Amino acid sequence: MRIIPIPIFENNYSYLIVDDKANEAAAVDPAEPQKVLAVLAQTGAKLTSILTTHHHQKHSVGNIELVLTKPNLAVYGADARIPELNYVCKHNEEFTVGTLKVRSFHTPSHTKGSVCYYVRDGNEMNEELEKAIFTGDTLLTGGCGKFIEGDAKDMYNVLYNILGQLPRDTKVYCGHECALNNLQFASTIDPNNQYIRKQLAYSQMNQITVPSILEDEFKYNPYLRITETSIQQATNVTDPYEVMHMLRVLNDNFINQSNGINGLSNGVNGVNGVNGVNGVNGVNGVNGVNNGMNGMNGINGITEIFDSYLKMNIYGADDLNTLNTIIRRKG
Repeated sequence: MRIIPIPIFENNYSYLIVDDKANEAAAVDPAEPQKVLAVLAQTGAKLTSILTTHHHQKHSVGNIELVLTKPNLAVYGADARIPELNYVCKHNEEFTVGTLKVRSFHTPSHTKGSVCYYVRDGNEMNEELEKAIFTGDTLLTGGCGKFIEGDAKDMYNVLYNILGQLPRDTKVYCGHECALNNLQFASTIDPNNQYIRKQLAYSQMNQITVPSILEDEFKYNPYLRITETSIQQATNVTDPYEVMHMLRVLNDNFINQSNGINGLSNGVNGVNGVNGVNGVNGVNGVNGVNNGMNGMNGINGITEIFDSYLKMNIYGADDLNTLNTIIRRKG
């Protein structure tokens, strides 16, 4: 298995996963398709699928062009707002890319439809040679994503009961190059942590820091250390959910004070987009159904969109009634 990080706009990452045994490849969050296709051409592999971690434009908008360029791609995800979605993956479901085993984990908090993809490469004896998790904006190097459509309890469950249960030698490929900012914040929370100092120095010297190793994240990522005394003292609370919540509050304040832009909630971020209500993932906001809630070539018709949300438990009836009201007001 080869995993190729592809830096794209605003310090985001797409990834190309290549199975050399089957000569097949999958693209993860290919927001700039031409860059992905250029890398793909160098590998000589056949692109068969797209793994979309969540619906935010910086991760999913490239699906449209890529499907037009490479028809019949399987587009995986768990959110009706993902452009060109044609395979809704279940929690803990396993599928394949070539000979690679891929397991999808529903990880709601950053968005209600976030998915992380756990990819394993084995040999003929079924021994796992390499393990990787693609986390989008959920688990980040030295941090985690904002709780945009979830809360601290949701993120706790994701980080500790799902991702935290993976083998500790799993490589973590996140959706943004944000290690420097995250570790600068972590150093204010736990200034005496030698692992934070070491990783911070590394991130200052290297433009690309992915992947990290899950075992190392448990040493320097404050969101994975909320039971430790130093973290509880820094947040002045001890309840795990409250510690998680306070870390996020302090983290957001740190970002604002340093005028940093971490790219996790800027741009088209669901109902709270850059310019207010810009459609849930519409490229041009709420400009009618075709250019609205699921990208340019998304699902047509308000009823179909709402029904799909309800069926996949992405929104409840109250949420949809509110969203429908907003859309009517916007005309």
